[in-house]
Amino acid sequence: MKRGVSRRRFICSVAAASALAGGSPAVAQQAAGIRAFDHIALPMEHTEEMLAFYRGLGLQVIENVNACSVYIGDQMINFHRPAHWHHKTFTLRAPAAKPPCGDLCFVWDGTPESLNAMLGRARAKFVEGPVERQGGRKRAGSSVYVRDPDGNLLEFMIYA
Repeated sequence: MKRGVSRRRFICSVAAASALAGGSPAVAQQAAGIRAFDHIALPMEHTEEMLAFYRGLGLQVIENVNACSVYIGDQMINFHRPAHWHHKTFTLRAPAAKPPCGDLCFVWDGTPESLNAMLGRARAKFVEGPVERQGGRKRAGSSVYVRDPDGNLLEFMIYA
């Protein structure tokens, strides 16, 4: 190994070359870049109904003055309260965003029967499904579509 080249840099370059040559990508360290979603922000119109709905889905909801955060594992949806997103000084949003503007897909880790029971308890408005769809995990799953109280489309996907 050449003097001045660190062992770590040498190993990283060998692993990267191996991955490019068809070697195992698990050996190469992940390069800096986008890794995941942290959160999504959507405007909300019917605050009390929306919070009851998302709590009915079994999700943790934390409220503050401007937004209500709904937690799904390590990610969240920030629903901006109407007074906040309507205010002319609030510009950190899509200019045309107003409810309903969300189309979200959740992975359901359970049976179709348990999903239907949970959606029934939350009084979700059924739209379509179950239907086969290609998901973000690069394989097909079975999806059910519902609407929340503001009209956002929610997809619940079950991977086999």
